[in-house]
Amino acid sequence: MCRSIKTLRPPALPDEATEEEIRAAALQYVRKVSGFRAPAAHNREVFDAAVEAVAGATAELLVGLEVRGSRSPAAAARSS
Repeated sequence: MCRSIKTLRPPALPDEATEEEIRAAALQYVRKVSGFRAPAAHNREVFDAAVEAVAGATAELLVGLEVRGSRSPAAAARSS
């Protein structure tokens, strides 16, 4: 889809993805889907809301993923 969006889970990243990395990926996704690099003023609110929604969903996904039999530290902490 969008080659500039990088994988945000181990082993692609040695540590957990930062909020900044998650938001950058969400922004790239929304830009690609909407076809706008920067939205016009009348689209700014819905564009920004979409970025936040995608970032939230991405963070939730990363917390819940189980990679190669080892759960992320956040997921392991939840089940303890």
